[in-house]
Amino acid sequence: MKGIGIQVTDSNDNGTFLDMKVDVQRDTDGKIVSGMAIGDTLQQNITFMLMAERGEFKAVPELGVGLKGILLDNDFLSYEHKIRQQLPVDGLRIKKINLFENQPVIIEADYEQ
Repeated sequence: MKGIGIQVTDSNDNGTFLDMKVDVQRDTDGKIVSGMAIGDTLQQNITFMLMAERGEFKAVPELGVGLKGILLDNDFLSYEHKIRQQLPVDGLRIKKINLFENQPVIIEADYEQ
């Protein structure tokens, strides 16, 4: 099922940003019974697709928006087009995109059922 997997740390967690999230659980004897945090990965998947340049995902080389390029550009419409083109490659259905200068980026999307 897409959208569920190993989570990475985000701004709400302790640890290195985008490192694997570890939530160690021990049994009554002190032995580790689980450690990796598994859960909803929708937002982190979108983040990785936005950050990645085309060719950085070995399994799907055509995937990637390269959003860091917008820092030296002001053609927000072309990046919105790239987002609308790239997210469906991973099976995402886009509900809303707001990509404007000096405003937070808003992307609402969900995996197709």
